[in-house]
Amino acid sequence: MVNLGLTRVDDALAAKHPGLGSYAACQSRAFMKGTGTFILGAASLFAVQMVIQKKLPYPLQWNLLISIVASSVGSYTVTRWETQKCSDLWLLLETGKIPDRSPPPVPKPEESKGTGKTKYGDVME
Repeated sequence: MVNLGLTRVDDALAAKHPGLGSYAACQSRAFMKGTGTFILGAASLFAVQMVIQKKLPYPLQWNLLISIVASSVGSYTVTRWETQKCSDLWLLLETGKIPDRSPPPVPKPEESKGTGKTKYGDVME
């Protein structure tokens, strides 16, 4: 029996997708890394700002706001990155192929061959 969060997955579904347990563990690890990033980021930014606040005084509410917003952005980035790795793992376990994340090749623009005419009849050089 595989657990996904608080719910249990049926044995037939777990047998159909043998990588489900690995994927669930990877997702759980990704979310915990994001949570840890938020907590450690907020605490460290708050501490750094308390040191800076001795030189440049500003209200505590701004200190908290900056710490929380910056650590939220960092936490989102880490969670998104780790979740993408889990998605790649799931595709590898299900299809046996590593997904290609490289951007598609950009076609090179063709150079014009001499002069041309616009739709208005003007000659371009």
